[in-house]
Amino acid sequence: MNPKITAQQTYKLNIALVTETFLPEINGVAMTLGRIVNELLNNHHRVQIIRPKQSPQETPTNEPNLKEYLVGGMPIPFYRHLKFGYPSKNRLIQYWVKNRPDIIHIATEGPLGWSALQAAKKLRIPVISSYHTNFHQYSEHYGVGLLMKPIEAYLRTFHNQTLATLAPTHKVVNELVSRGYKNVSVMARGVDTKQFNPDNRSQALRQDWGVGQDDLAVVHVGRLAKEKNIFLVVDAFKAIQTYAPSAKLIFVGDGPLKDELKKACPHAIFTGSKQGESLAKHYASADLFLFPSITETFGNVIPEALASGLCVVAYNYAAAGDIITDHINGFLVPFNERNAFIDKAISVISDRNKLNEVREMAFPSIGNIRWDNVIQAYEQLLYRTTKAFRQESIRKKHQRKKQKILGSIALKMLNPIKP
Repeated sequence: MNPKITAQQTYKLNIALVTETFLPEINGVAMTLGRIVNELLNNHHRVQIIRPKQSPQETPTNEPNLKEYLVGGMPIPFYRHLKFGYPSKNRLIQYWVKNRPDIIHIATEGPLGWSALQAAKKLRIPVISSYHTNFHQYSEHYGVGLLMKPIEAYLRTFHNQTLATLAPTHKVVNELVSRGYKNVSVMARGVDTKQFNPDNRSQALRQDWGVGQDDLAVVHVGRLAKEKNIFLVVDAFKAIQTYAPSAKLIFVGDGPLKDELKKACPHAIFTGSKQGESLAKHYASADLFLFPSITETFGNVIPEALASGLCVVAYNYAAAGDIITDHINGFLVPFNERNAFIDKAISVISDRNKLNEVREMAFPSIGNIRWDNVIQAYEQLLYRTTKAFRQESIRKKHQRKKQKILGSIALKMLNPIKP
């Protein structure tokens, strides 16, 4: 039986993280990767971040344990605030020859990620990947549904060339396996309960929203975009207003549909993107969180909302399906059933006692979803992968050496030395 590997028991790693999005960009992937990097640095590993430049004047970080290698990029269609990194195979080979990592983690599957995969194979460096975003599903929401199959085929080919693909939930793992992905395992997500908790509730902020002591504040946190099924929030809220006319709707976030949403719901409050303490206050100062997205692989906003003491209504999949127990610490709706989502929102606000009971259960229900547990499991995977790759490389080297010796002997037998 193999002993459990811990960071304290073994050497520290040099880890290269390849990603097309990173902090201070605001999205679930960037926030997750930022937290992972911070935890790795706290555990004294060395980290390289390979990513596109976010602005022309940006300079890379160059610290003893944290170094950045920046490449050029182009805006992603429909996500112009994010970039694809340009193909950079030869540049990455040159960089990694001088700064060889123990293992490479490719977090995004764009041109930069593909280049990193090919460079790693050339240099014989072990590679893992993570599955963060259902890009093949996004294509349907932007009128290019014909691309779903080729995008899915590319993603499967990409991930199957890595030693492990990390997905956020067991359900996503099972779905990927059923679609032909190999070596898939869970890498869960954590939530920072020091940042997100009910103590951040602000009466002053509620007053700014025009929400009275007994009024209902309904919030949505996230990108205001088609793939988030965002107009269902508006439809559900209008149904809520029939029973709670004084309720207020607050959108925390930004995106391409902001102007359309303002027209559809002119009395809603649009706060723009929030971070840190301000984001935590906006969560905790609301009462009900509506999340109708149908394209999530996880959805970091779900544990953040629960940690903030909100009553959550969401479809039964991804983070919500993993974390929420229906009618206990939140409310689940059958996947992509629009009318059921609206009906659930109405039933929740019609019983305020039940809503408050669920809110009280929300924070304690996520106490075991801690980042330190997530990072410990991630470290163990990194160690196992590098060790197995090293052992396999040694085995192949010995095999090549043996074949060379046998070939030499055979050659001498075929060409005996004449006296």
